[in-house]
Amino acid sequence: MEYKIPLFELNFDEAEENAALETIRSKWISTGPKTTEFENKFSSMLNVKHSVALSNCTVALHLAMKILGIKNGDEVICPSLTFVATANSIRYVNAIPVFADVKSYDDLTLDPEDIERKITAKTKAITVMHYGGFACDMDSIMAIAKKYNLEVIEDACHGPLSEHKGRKLGTIGDIGCFSFFSNKNISTGEGGMLVTNNAEFYKRANLLRSHGMTSLSYERSKGHSTSYDVVDLGFNYRMDDIRSSIGIVQLDKIETDLKNRAEVRKFYIKELSEISEIIIPFQDYSEFSSNYIFPVILKNSTYEKRDLVRNKLAEAGIQTSVHYPAVHKFSIYKDFYLEMPVTDYITDNLITLPMYANLKKDDVGYICENLKNSLKC
Repeated sequence: MEYKIPLFELNFDEAEENAALETIRSKWISTGPKTTEFENKFSSMLNVKHSVALSNCTVALHLAMKILGIKNGDEVICPSLTFVATANSIRYVNAIPVFADVKSYDDLTLDPEDIERKITAKTKAITVMHYGGFACDMDSIMAIAKKYNLEVIEDACHGPLSEHKGRKLGTIGDIGCFSFFSNKNISTGEGGMLVTNNAEFYKRANLLRSHGMTSLSYERSKGHSTSYDVVDLGFNYRMDDIRSSIGIVQLDKIETDLKNRAEVRKFYIKELSEISEIIIPFQDYSEFSSNYIFPVILKNSTYEKRDLVRNKLAEAGIQTSVHYPAVHKFSIYKDFYLEMPVTDYITDNLITLPMYANLKKDDVGYICENLKNSLKC
């Protein structure tokens, strides 16, 4: 179905085309100089010491578990209101995901009080997810982690350049993980980044992303190394230079893109704040945010009513989504089910409205008017 207003719009033009073409013509398309340039630029923009470009954010989360020594039988506290990869990465190392609820309908980030309630002798780490690019309560979470000697992984796939008290999301915990999937703020089609300020974690991530080999093909091709050893059981998690060249261009665009998204958010809040039937999460959020998505939650609603409203919006040519189905209700996680009333209501009654930098004020007005009319059904 072709929508009048899509959920998101890819911020690509000739610059990405030219960057990819230049890399192809260079005759080096796998991990090489463009990947190093991309990593360095990302580190500089986030003010973090180390960045490792990877094939996607899921493998970044997996490497985080491996690097931090999470293993069979360990428990990792994580949200259910997230994409399933956040929890899957815990299962990849045979650890146990312990789902924690979110704060409220106004704040869709992990509740520190519920995190602390669920800590046991087996708990080894906390994985937070900065929903929509809005920061978790990192002061409280880091204090809990320090109190119980826990590691903190930041799933910052929604939040490139988002901030918490002047610090970029992904740089506050032990390891941060980012996504460059096609619908993210920064897109390379597929791709991800692991960031850390810990030199030992960085060295291990570099090693594990390429089969545990002590040198890369590009280094050997330039004569920097003539042989290699394999010193760890690694993976093929590398990013190639074609995607990295696109990522460099995307980083050049990201600050303007995020400023425009902030303006779109202002338009939305102005138009929607008078609709009493909805809640606008993070409405009074004052920190800088990537504004990856724009969610609303229907009051006094049901799953069926939410879907009826979405169908009405689709009939008007407006694409919507749901971020996300509850992970703890997926069949594969039935053995880890926990009662989470706030998450349960949100996942049944949330609608993600279109959000992208070039969304026009008139389009926002059209979306909001149709949402208002759909709520009357």
